[in-house]
Amino acid sequence: MALDTDPALNSLGFAKPPSQTRVVVAMSGGVDSSVVAAYLADQGYDVVGVTLQLYDHGAALAKKGACCAGIDIHDARRVAEERGFPHYVLDYENIFKDAVIDEFADSYLAGATPVPCIRCNERVKFKDLLETARDLEADCMATGHYIQRKMGANGPELHCAEDANRDQSYFLFSTTPEQLDYLRFPLGHLPSKHATREMAAQYGLAVADKPDSQDICFVPNGDYASVIEKLRPGAAEPGEIVHADGRVLGTHTGVIHYTIGQRRGLGIGGLSEPLYVVKLDVDAKQVIVGPKEMLSTRTIPVREINWLGDEPLTARPEWHLSVKVRSTRPPREAILRPISDTEAEVELLSPEEGVSPGQACVFYETGGSRIYGGGWIWRGD
Repeated sequence: MALDTDPALNSLGFAKPPSQTRVVVAMSGGVDSSVVAAYLADQGYDVVGVTLQLYDHGAALAKKGACCAGIDIHDARRVAEERGFPHYVLDYENIFKDAVIDEFADSYLAGATPVPCIRCNERVKFKDLLETARDLEADCMATGHYIQRKMGANGPELHCAEDANRDQSYFLFSTTPEQLDYLRFPLGHLPSKHATREMAAQYGLAVADKPDSQDICFVPNGDYASVIEKLRPGAAEPGEIVHADGRVLGTHTGVIHYTIGQRRGLGIGGLSEPLYVVKLDVDAKQVIVGPKEMLSTRTIPVREINWLGDEPLTARPEWHLSVKVRSTRPPREAILRPISDTEAEVELLSPEEGVSPGQACVFYETGGSRIYGGGWIWRGD
């Protein structure tokens, strides 16, 4: 699993033996990060495993299917013990609540559709944890993300994973050039998840067949509304379901139960046309519905841009590239027109449905694998 092709450098890109290269591995307890840690330890690197406790440990023990839960901490520690490297559990509960959970709740209450996993990478894993790695005098930090770091003419570049089905670039667009210089992603070039599990089996890891986490770690069973109500009591205030033409079609028990583009579960049956949520008016407590064509968007305002191009974002009046507005959709060709170093307008060459404030808009090289960063969609057209 060679990461660097320069024979003068070790596989992590340093001109010294692995035994003299300290690497902190962010260990979630899942198969991916466990394989990274075992592989690097096997190569003779000075590995230090770190696992973050992100929320109440007692609650975590009772919850499966999410990263960083109590059982996952146990699994990470077990891998470290078996492979013979130190492992630390850091209590990041307060940091995680302040940096991720509170914004998640407030964004939902404001009618947006947030992506907390991106904020967690940006504000916790690649910020506080990365600083902890530096405090431990590590040369770099490695994670189990499926994304590639390649050296270009102007330094390290971010590229999509070899396996498009596992690519996590949408969730890592906010990785800064400084962070990218320090980070390593040993799994990004693997052809499939199967290859990762084969490596886990070769290393004799107990997590080789452990299921992948599916949920946001603090949202059991994907039930966002119940989490919001717990975090913000009284948030689920009732209101009206209103057609875009002004007709009141029914009532709802809280805007937080709806997302842009939703069709099922609206509770307004008996109508001749299929209707979709096209807007959430939080102030008026209204869920606005309309025909599918109202979801089509070509112009997307983006802010908080993290730019990873070789030239400054504002060096050109427009950039021709591709963008993703949801993690599950393929990139669409677009024109990016900068407004400032951190704001831009994105024009899609073909309309996209269900573009929602709070989602990320990630920039890609058209026809290539490089990621040029991205930003946050902040209001609908």
